[in-house]
Amino acid sequence: MEPVVVRVENVSKRYRIGALHPAYLTFREAVFDAVAARLKRLGRGGAGEDGSTLWALDGVSLEVRRGEILGIVGRNGAGKSTLLKILSRITRPSRGSVEIYGRVGSLLEVGTGFHPDLTGRENIFLNGAVLGMRKAEIKEKFDEIVAFSELERFVETPVKFYSSGMYVRLAFSVAAHLEPEILIMDEVLAVGDMAFQQKCLDKMNEVRQQGRTIFFVSHNLPAITRLCRRAVLLDGGRLVAEGSPQEVVNRYLSGSWKAGAERVWEGDDAPGNAVVRLRAARVLDERGEPAAAVDVRRPFSVEVTYDVLEDGHALTPALEFLNDEGTRVFTTHDAGEAWRRRPRPAGRYASAVRVPGNLLAEGTLIAHVSIMSHFPSTILHARAKNAVAFQVLDEPGGVSARGDYVGPMPGVVRPLLQWDTRADAL
Repeated sequence: MEPVVVRVENVSKRYRIGALHPAYLTFREAVFDAVAARLKRLGRGGAGEDGSTLWALDGVSLEVRRGEILGIVGRNGAGKSTLLKILSRITRPSRGSVEIYGRVGSLLEVGTGFHPDLTGRENIFLNGAVLGMRKAEIKEKFDEIVAFSELERFVETPVKFYSSGMYVRLAFSVAAHLEPEILIMDEVLAVGDMAFQQKCLDKMNEVRQQGRTIFFVSHNLPAITRLCRRAVLLDGGRLVAEGSPQEVVNRYLSGSWKAGAERVWEGDDAPGNAVVRLRAARVLDERGEPAAAVDVRRPFSVEVTYDVLEDGHALTPALEFLNDEGTRVFTTHDAGEAWRRRPRPAGRYASAVRVPGNLLAEGTLIAHVSIMSHFPSTILHARAKNAVAFQVLDEPGGVSARGDYVGPMPGVVRPLLQWDTRADAL
């Protein structure tokens, strides 16, 4: 088993908000403020803290071993960036301790650690010195860093004239090539074009294979599930889930959209009416097991369970699939003749639609579930928005539309289509 290189024990970080102070205080003003704060606490009976206190982290503990890529997910304000700043020694914890064994390289925000008046070349040497690199080591890696960033023409230009995309290109190149034992990255994929984002992902895989440790924060959930072997979920400054990326991402989706790979409704509060009520919706893999993540190359199904409460209706289940940007990917409903010819009697039913492999593109999908009548007229009896959510993973290898290509494949669907090329086309 690899050794632990980062140990975080009961770390908390408190900030004071909602109050502005002058640049300096006289002794009299400082004493007055201290007495006023004490009286305010006594007025509340000594319990709790006032609304100007924010615990960005609260009792976080974790261990990370050498060679791990740890994914960190959570909503905005959950404490992700605060944790990374503590690990990068930018800020100190209010409580708890952090042990780090190895040199740390950080890419937290666009341009962090860059001096705007220095050129790209000078900032490369500056960042290397901050990381503890010798000048000879930086010189050895310099050409490789510049080539990766694709900024050869601008390396002698002050970085204050760089665009945000140019900033992140150079910053990532420096952080990845100067060989820190621990690499910390916060939303590195949020800036830059898709081709460079793919280069970053490939470089991260290379860094991991070299035995270095990576802390990876991103809202790109497919990247978290594809690159990481372990993930943690922060919510309100607390570590609320830890485990496989698929499980943690599913927990995150469940909290964010109130939807995961499985949804169950009970009692009369279930979506529906006097004719039919929804009881469950599930994303199932090939084995029929609930799955928070599915391989883009493999088939899966979405199963809808519902109670028919009244005889004589031609009911059919329907599904709408949307990506995390709200774009409708496709819709489907049971178009068979059975419902129109012989309406089902009252009882519980489970209808499943099978989605073939090599159809969908990588990303997060959300499914809306409905039960409708189309005959003799269209009536919506039950509907549940964001009923289930899951990840489609697109890993290189195997028979797929990706082939040997490892770059981005934009689009909402990604079918494997047959091509035919003739030599006598002229």
